Amino acid sequence: MKIATFNINGIKARAAALCDWLDAAKPEVVLLQEIKSVDANFPRELFEDRGYNVETHGQKSFNGVAILSKLPLEDVSRGLPGDDGDDQARWIEATVVGKTALRLCGLYLPNGNPAPGPKYDYKLAWMERLHDRARALLAAEEAALIAGDYNVIPQPEDAARPEAWEKDALYLPQSRAAFRRILNLGLTDAFRARHPEPGHYSFWDYQAGAWQRNDGILIDHILLTPQAADLLKDSGIDAHVRGGEKPSDHVPVWAELDL
Repeated sequence: MKIATFNINGIKARAAALCDWLDAAKPEVVLLQEIKSVDANFPRELFEDRGYNVETHGQKSFNGVAILSKLPLEDVSRGLPGDDGDDQARWIEATVVGKTALRLCGLYLPNGNPAPGPKYDYKLAWMERLHDRARALLAAEEAALIAGDYNVIPQPEDAARPEAWEKDALYLPQSRAAFRRILNLGLTDAFRARHPEPGHYSFWDYQAGAWQRNDGILIDHILLTPQAADLLKDSGIDAHVRGGEKPSDHVPVWAELDL
């Protein structure tokens, strides 16, 4: 089963590009971020016609996450636990059942810029809530993954020019430490488990010819519980999608699980 995460940067603007990739890559499950659409306006028919079940957690003009799945989506929940006052649409969960059950958690982690400031404080508080949710998933001792746009550059190898990001919320020491704290609970980074070498990126800015110069960063990650990591067969990044027509600034990152 191929499971992918893809920040599409607006479902209305990228519907054609997303459908082209779906038709070519044929993933069974896709976790989407930045749909930038309320649930009622999400073009679900485009994906249902391709055999996908669709669940969304959207808001007008900003944020928004969704799950597309060829398998039925069960026990769907929306919103990251820990702050009932958080109205930003950044988290969605559901379970699919193949050979075994797999809990899917899709996230769009806050950017945090400018830092320092209230947006960065929100990012770090959100990551603390994520740590708590990851710990609960691990305690359940079941197959689960937490995938999406983490807006974190974990290590220097994850940027073409790490020095350019030193004052950015994505690369500040506190952001990287919070990410490591989550990972060190016992999760496996699916892509890095297969590709530890530098030079792999999932985001290229629209400005300054970043794509043409391969001036990218790796901020889209799939983290697996031990039970899911045992099922890992392969992982990759579909970087070529960034060179398509009207692309997102992100590209799909995927993992194949024996599920």
